[in-house]
Amino acid sequence: MSSSNPENALRSPGRMASGAFHPKGGAATSRRGSNKNNTRGFEVINGEDSSTKPLSGEAHAGPALPERTWVAKQCWGLKGIFIQPINILLVCVPIGIASGKGDWGCLPTFLLNFIAIVPLAAVLGAFTESLSAHTGQMVGGLLNATFGNAVEMIVTINAIRAGLVSVVQQSLIGSILSNLLLVLGMAFLGAGLVNKESRFNATGAGTNVSCLVLSSLALTLPTVYSYMPNATLADEVSLSRIIALVMGFVYVAFLVFQLRTHADLFTGEEAEGEEEEVDLAIVSSLVGLFATTGAVAYCSEFLVDSIEGVSKEYGLPYAFIGLILLPIVGNAAEHTTAVTAAYKGMMDLALGVAVGSSTQIALFVVPFSVIVGWIYDVPMTLNFQAFDATVFLLSVFIASGILGDGVANWFEGLMLCSTYAIVAIITWYIPEAGDAHRMLSANVTAVPPSIFV
Repeated sequence: MSSSNPENALRSPGRMASGAFHPKGGAATSRRGSNKNNTRGFEVINGEDSSTKPLSGEAHAGPALPERTWVAKQCWGLKGIFIQPINILLVCVPIGIASGKGDWGCLPTFLLNFIAIVPLAAVLGAFTESLSAHTGQMVGGLLNATFGNAVEMIVTINAIRAGLVSVVQQSLIGSILSNLLLVLGMAFLGAGLVNKESRFNATGAGTNVSCLVLSSLALTLPTVYSYMPNATLADEVSLSRIIALVMGFVYVAFLVFQLRTHADLFTGEEAEGEEEEVDLAIVSSLVGLFATTGAVAYCSEFLVDSIEGVSKEYGLPYAFIGLILLPIVGNAAEHTTAVTAAYKGMMDLALGVAVGSSTQIALFVVPFSVIVGWIYDVPMTLNFQAFDATVFLLSVFIASGILGDGVANWFEGLMLCSTYAIVAIITWYIPEAGDAHRMLSANVTAVPPSIFV
């Protein structure tokens, strides 16, 4: 996909847009020569097409290599995706699945599958970006919105099926907070190590923040409504489903605004560069995408099934698991990408990853979770409880104030990271008494029926 869109620019380490860095183990793209009529790798000098005169800068490079075959391109593309340091953790994928099937205990199952999903998220993002490069901007944007958040969506589906509504709500809020506070803060800190001040596209960032303000309103109002006299669970569920449809419509409109009608507002300075040819074919990208999605589904199912046991046996608070730990699973690759990009001076790309991902989760994954609850007849609502909704609302306003001037420095990054640290500390001390009635199961009565009933 074109690098002019910061939101879809990079979803895993090593996959950069034009003009950015490439994976250490090799890129998934390759550049062709600029002379379309010259296919042998030699330039025309003084009107002569001499096969003995190499292109400029290639005097010692020897004769041009023949164009790679289709199989060689696929191997090179796969090398760029899998030869990454974080992918060493892929060894935990089969071990984690074996742990879940072999009943090794809740703690080993939780830890192994927790670690396994981290590199799977990076690989999934890489295949998504490769597939998006073969499509137009609108289709590519939808692909990134869907598969770019596949980890969060799969965990959401499995948790809702298990009746862990509070865990779903907290993990979604936690994903937004980790991107908006921790990732963005660390990106500012990384940029501050190199430059005193770093400038970025305040217009594009402001549009994303406006979407987050709308999302915070959509979550806060149902929460406030739940405290009104005579408010029932059935009314909360119906209200949440209607608001979820509105939020989904707004996200589709945002994609049209960002990728079609006002794409120039989201183009950063580092987005300019020569176009790249994608090595991975559509078939290879699709196969890799669905294979990785299946692995994520397996691991996330065992991860979700072990949450309750870990919380009860080892005293790990549900709030801490949902708000802090689970978001790390889906966002680890994005953390690395945003900080590395900011350190290299590509602030628009870093903000596209951090703030853009928060917007996707708030306007796409949150409504998606409500629709999934509708399908499985589980009362998934937008009543995210007073603490979660308040933290989300305040975090959006903090980020809005910091992003408004279009200039970043290390102290602003420190403030964002400190805010996240305060939230993490408080979640550890949240009492568990309120979780029992918030963990709703599918057999709750007085709830509107499933859309398939």
